[in-house]
Order: sequence, then C-alpha cells, then structure tokens
Amino acid sequence: MVNKNLEKSNKNSFGMSVFKALISFAKTLPVLFGVILLIGLFKTYISSDVISSVFTGELLTDTFLGSIIGSISAGNPITSYIIGGELLKEGVSLFTVTAFITAWVTVGFIQLPAEASTLGKQFSLLRNGLSFLFSILIAIATVTTIQVIL
Repeated sequence: MVNKNLEKSNKNSFGMSVFKALISFAKTLPVLFGVILLIGLFKTYISSDVISSVFTGELLTDTFLGSIIGSISAGNPITSYIIGGELLKEGVSLFTVTAFITAWVTVGFIQLPAEASTLGKQFSLLRNGLSFLFSILIAIATVTTIQVIL
C-alpha cells in the first residue's frame, strides 16, 4: 500500500516537474527570440571589418577592451553567451570573449546608480572596480588553463 502511494506521488511530482519545466521554457522563448533578432541586427550593422578594426589581436589590449564593452553592456547573461559565440566566429580571441562575458555578468556600470543608492557608493564602486579587474584576470587564467589542458 505504501509503495503504491509512493509511486503515485513520484509520478505526480515527475509530471509536475515536466509541466514546470515546459512553463519555464515557454517564458524564456521571448528572450531567445529577442536574442536571435539582436544577433541578426548585430551581423547586419557590425561587419567583420568593424570587428577587426576594434579588436587588433593584441592579448592585453583586446582583453581590456572586451571587459570594457562587457561592463557597459546590460542584459540577460544568456545573451552574452550568444554574442560571445558570434564574436568567436568572427575571429575575436577567446581571451577577449571570456573577459567580455565575465564583465557582462559581474560588472554593472549601467546599474551603478541604483546599486549605490541601495548598497552605498563606496561599496558599489569597490565591487564594480574589483569585478572589472578580476574579469581580465579570470579571462587570462581561464584561457591559459584551457590551453595547457588541451
């Protein structure tokens, strides 16, 4: 008797989990659709020549620039992964893309006024400054580790 109730409970919880996952996926579809449109605009208005002129191939300069662009950009983290993938396809270095994604997720210069009013100006500036610096260091450490492993 206990096993039958347990089996029914497991079936109900599995079904409910699948339902919740589908609802969650449905909620992310507009974001994914927006990202696809954004990438289309990105490819249309920002050509390979523009990307090549901005990112010169110099390790530290490009990594620093990737962190700056990621810091001033705002959006959903999943968007940064897709944009990063497109940048890699255009020949931008993995150092730059890693710094871009790390800064996008951790640094928030756009949200700085709201953060400063909530958490304090000194804390917000220190957190964002350290996050910017660490985005560069993490990018270099991550890509160097990957290169050693592979």
